[in-house]
Amino acid sequence: MNVFVVGIGLIGGSFVKDIKAKLPQVTVYGIDSNPEHLEEALTLRLIDVKSSYDDLHLADFVMVSIPVDVVLKELPIILDKVNDECVVCDAGSTKELVCATLDDHPKRRNFLACHPIAGTEFSGPSAAVSGLYSNKTNIICEVEKTAFKLQEKALGIFQILGMRIRYMNPKAHDKHIAYVSHLSHISSFMLGKTVIEKEKNERDIFDMAGSGFESTVRLAKSSPAMWTPIFEQNKENVVETLEEYIQNLLDFKELLLKEDYKGIYDEMNNTNRIKSILRGIPINKK
Repeated sequence: MNVFVVGIGLIGGSFVKDIKAKLPQVTVYGIDSNPEHLEEALTLRLIDVKSSYDDLHLADFVMVSIPVDVVLKELPIILDKVNDECVVCDAGSTKELVCATLDDHPKRRNFLACHPIAGTEFSGPSAAVSGLYSNKTNIICEVEKTAFKLQEKALGIFQILGMRIRYMNPKAHDKHIAYVSHLSHISSFMLGKTVIEKEKNERDIFDMAGSGFESTVRLAKSSPAMWTPIFEQNKENVVETLEEYIQNLLDFKELLLKEDYKGIYDEMNNTNRIKSILRGIPINKK
């Protein structure tokens, strides 16, 4: 099987790293706009062949893991070049616009809109890690628009990687992901900004930052080139989540000003149930 990865960074690199481990017989072709990434991916043995769009007719499976603004331009071109038996998947964090863009494409049946909920704050081929997708959820949108045999091909690969599958319409996906992913990245970036602006002595930040601060600002190390287009494409939902988040911060500030520490305790105690939610334990509602 010929697997092509377009964009050999954390997402694409980790994908083919496990594919090569699970299916040693595959040949992995790498396509990237950065020649240094291609060389690095070849050195790291993430890919077997440095390739280009001219070879896409050989592909059985294509994973497109590039920024969501670039994917709008590149996916139609990629679909034009693949054969009828090839399935093309993306890994973007926004789905409504890409699905709308490809809705009338002649090879729409070859495309499966995906969003694997997996990643780290690092980027580039060297950021690729084994097992990134194991036990992670892969959200698939508009599955009914993909040819059934191509769905099966993609789902077979996702199963090999140990992924859980969830189906969702693109609009719902973008709304939910704004809360559980996009807002957390904004919070991390802005916390990092606040500390940098307030604490002028970088050594003080290094010496005094505990594990709580480090884990909270971890996402602030993410790539602005990747995240700015995500916020642009999901602006409406992100603004809505920000308004709610800002209101919660103002309410917390008001509790402090009123010295309502019981109220603060209750707010934190009620929010502690997030631990059960994240562990998948049903919450008993009285």
